[in-house]
Amino acid sequence: MRKSSLIIAFFVAFFFTQKVKGQSSTELEQIGYLLSDALLYSEQYIVPATDAAVYQASSAWVNSPKKKEKWKVTLGLHTNVFFVPKRDRKFTIQNSDFQFFEIEGATSATVPTAIGNDNQVYLVGDLGGEEVRFETPQGIDQETVVYPYLQGGIELPYGFEFLARYSTKTKLKRGDYQVYGFGLKHNFSQYFPKIEAINIHFAAAAIYSKEDISFDFLDIDTAYGNLGINNFSGLVDTYHFQLSASKEFKKFELITNFIINRSSFEYVVDGQKGSIEEILPVQDVINNLLTRIAKDKTNVLGEVSGRYQISKFYVQSSIAFGKFVNANLGVQYQF
Repeated sequence: MRKSSLIIAFFVAFFFTQKVKGQSSTELEQIGYLLSDALLYSEQYIVPATDAAVYQASSAWVNSPKKKEKWKVTLGLHTNVFFVPKRDRKFTIQNSDFQFFEIEGATSATVPTAIGNDNQVYLVGDLGGEEVRFETPQGIDQETVVYPYLQGGIELPYGFEFLARYSTKTKLKRGDYQVYGFGLKHNFSQYFPKIEAINIHFAAAAIYSKEDISFDFLDIDTAYGNLGINNFSGLVDTYHFQLSASKEFKKFELITNFIINRSSFEYVVDGQKGSIEEILPVQDVINNLLTRIAKDKTNVLGEVSGRYQISKFYVQSSIAFGKFVNANLGVQYQF
């Protein structure tokens, strides 16, 4: 991160010295260090939230591995419940981590991640002889994250089923969350009549989902204007591969799923640009540097689900587990 701060400082000083009348090279360098500290903080703040978003989007995609009649349509309303783990709710900062800021009245502090509590501390620095002081961002301060979504499926020929999911933007205490996606499931127990005869079913599914999560971030005022980085978003593209097996007991079906996914993470500061943009393109500088923390990750999950039929309605609950725990409850209607 020291290297990143020097790159930012050089970028600012080299490209904008001619634009900022009366501003010394030292002040330009300090702006670079300020942006570097913001980048350092942002990674530790948002990564736990985007990791959690992948789990929220991975659960309850396959209602049943069973092959349905061709062109049958299933439409369901689901409620997802994500249990926020304590280990990912906070992190520690120290004065030695920063080049521009210091913790007011302390040498170290424990602060919340985006999925942590609402505790705050002040960070202070000096730019051009004027104090820069702001409160660290709060977390969502929720034990669970609950959001509803719609999911549908249509049975295609040869044992394929097209799946789709959509949630409206869910308001969190300090931000927003949204997920949507689609996939294709194929039943392969149809090739083994003896297995289907004892009401055992197998299927595989390939799914793509998009998770968008955003939070209130750093509202920093300086002598040169607001920095305009008070909104921070994580954009996640996830590709899931899933194996499913089930056993029917009259109207009840017990389902197990093995899920592996690969996610690509992108981070951006957005929202209304600050007044400092008349001098320096702060959002562009930060977003360019945020590509350094963008990573691809693989997750492996297990899931157990139960589905009960009531005429053309189905009630289903599931729990997915791995690094995190995620629960899901849905009511479906089969046309």
